[in-house]
Amino acid sequence: MASVDDGGSRGKRASNFEVNLVPFIDLMSVLITFLLITAVWTQVSMIKLGSSLYSKQNTDDVDKPPPKAEVPLRVDVKDAGHRIIIGTKTIEVPKKNANEYDREQLVARLMEIKQVYPEKVDAVITVEEHLKYDFLIQGMDALLEAGFPAISVATGGAK
Repeated sequence: MASVDDGGSRGKRASNFEVNLVPFIDLMSVLITFLLITAVWTQVSMIKLGSSLYSKQNTDDVDKPPPKAEVPLRVDVKDAGHRIIIGTKTIEVPKKNANEYDREQLVARLMEIKQVYPEKVDAVITVEEHLKYDFLIQGMDALLEAGFPAISVATGGAK
């Protein structure tokens, strides 16, 4: 037990009391035990079975190229028309007239992409900031019609 002794200075009554440290020590021992247990479990979760230096190396762990569904698809709505970017390939879909987007051509191009990548369901669409919101919605409708239901809208406009 720890004790505090004031010594009776300046004519006051002497204060003598003891601080019970046993509960504090119990609490610290429990906390240290939990710390050690959780540290062990985080290390156990990181152990990969069969990854020893001395075990046979598995040849199935060769890095495989991503499936075709993971190829990024982006549709940019621009002043001059639509631009479709699939992987590294770029397809331009110009406007029909000076002020009308060629929706049929856009859907046809997206359907061609869907035939090449039938398991692909996601796409990203961007729009230049000064264009109407309606043009974004028309592009999203074209993506839905072509079979890409998981549409994300990217901010920052088309580049």
